[in-house]
Amino acid sequence: MKRRKFIRTATAAGVAVPALINGLPLQAHSTNSWLHSMLNPTVDTDHVLVLIYMNGGNDGLNTVIPLDQYSRLTAARGNVVLPESSVLRLNGVSGTGLHPSMTGIRTLFNEGKVNIVQNVGYPDPNFSHFRSTDIWTSASNSNEYLDTGWLGRYLNEEFPGFPLDYPNAANPDPLAVQVGGNLPLLFMGPNSQMSMNVSNPDIFGAWPAKIDDPVPNTPLGKELNYIRTIARQSKSFADALVTGFLKGTNVANYPTGNYLADTLKVIARIIKGGLKTRLYLVEIGGFDTHSEQVDANNRTLGAHANLLRLLSEAVFAFQRDLEAMNLSHRVLGMTFSEFGRRVKSNDSVGTDHGAAAPLFLFGSKVQGGVVGANPVIPANATVNDNLPMQYDFRSVYASVLKDWFCVQNDSLRRIMLRDFQSLPLVKNECSTSSVSDHHKLESELMVLAGPNPMVEQSAVTVTVPFKAQSLIQLIDPMGRAIKNIFAGNLDAGTHTFRLENEHYPLGNYYIRLQHANGQKTIPLLIVR
Repeated sequence: MKRRKFIRTATAAGVAVPALINGLPLQAHSTNSWLHSMLNPTVDTDHVLVLIYMNGGNDGLNTVIPLDQYSRLTAARGNVVLPESSVLRLNGVSGTGLHPSMTGIRTLFNEGKVNIVQNVGYPDPNFSHFRSTDIWTSASNSNEYLDTGWLGRYLNEEFPGFPLDYPNAANPDPLAVQVGGNLPLLFMGPNSQMSMNVSNPDIFGAWPAKIDDPVPNTPLGKELNYIRTIARQSKSFADALVTGFLKGTNVANYPTGNYLADTLKVIARIIKGGLKTRLYLVEIGGFDTHSEQVDANNRTLGAHANLLRLLSEAVFAFQRDLEAMNLSHRVLGMTFSEFGRRVKSNDSVGTDHGAAAPLFLFGSKVQGGVVGANPVIPANATVNDNLPMQYDFRSVYASVLKDWFCVQNDSLRRIMLRDFQSLPLVKNECSTSSVSDHHKLESELMVLAGPNPMVEQSAVTVTVPFKAQSLIQLIDPMGRAIKNIFAGNLDAGTHTFRLENEHYPLGNYYIRLQHANGQKTIPLLIVR
């Protein structure tokens, strides 16, 4: 590795360098009392968030299965749909089940330790892996390009001087750690990269014993010695990671041959070892299942089944380990993927890039249950049909920041750049709503469209239980919100709006009502 490149990497990992605050130059070892006050987090918390990135775009319809529309699923994706009898049922939830490989997550759900958020996406979905990943990690609009990540902005709110004078006595540990994942934009703050990247969890087993071994008298040996010297002299965050690993232990059994489980095992161990890091990112790849998603002879097996088994077994073992070590009350886990897959399967026994999909939150402090309704499957799905967004992914982010990390509204608005719905996801002293309250609100929201199918125009009628900010959208077959039928405050009661057919292509559309923190979506067919 070139020294210049290493220095850039080391800086991103947390080595302190001279910087500017409000235009004033400061030395890396300044002892000004006002500076040290800036370096202390604004919210004192021992809470941890572990993000699991399902790289490639997970097929939500074969992960969380809408059993109440099984016949339509079979018609749309007969070569990949799971046998109905194989789907794992969920306690207290009718018409919804999990992939048969997800027995561990089903067990946690039945214990009230998993929250499933249905149809998470954004208003104008992008089907490029790269661009959609940027949108999810930066929390931007589709037409907005940001050079900071939502978690980088969060950490900057909490640790506004970073990287100046870090690590320090009050903050000796990395603020965020990526283990086996690589989403640098996610943790990019306004001034610098806020996370440390560990490429492989195996390094924790090899590094402590090998860091002082003699190096060969070769160019490679000289570079290795240089890296070791920098690591020792800088007293970098890497030392804190290794120290946490050596102090920590694991109690539960983890599955073998499971890379994600190996990674989560390391994270549990370093949390137990006393590391104060708040954020972790891990990654499991392979979800871009354009072909051979299932075994043609047994659709409960195949590539997607293997991935969901690895995920479920790893999450289950991680949760049991945290519980055994009395740490489960401190740790929240969340999955995400850059997009979902199409409603209709393709001829290669796979599914193509789509829009909305479910995500999971897990931990002893989640509000167990399902947020949102099963997606509506069109009766005549085409290759272009996508699932409409129920919840903006940024509503999930904002709710986690607010209710798990107790971020105040002013800071939340700076981090998320705008206001979003609050969803009932976790149980904490900062939480203000429950899953049951959310279900009650959404049960009181009514949306009708008539005539439906629509030819030239339709009357959209909505009923809301109280006065609040509302948004009524027309969503096209690709999952894009193409028209705001209404945006503003709606009084309690029933309201009717006229929707004109503005030469829309024929197909399966949706009317989406968002009212306060609830939403309701209905199908609308446009014909000649």
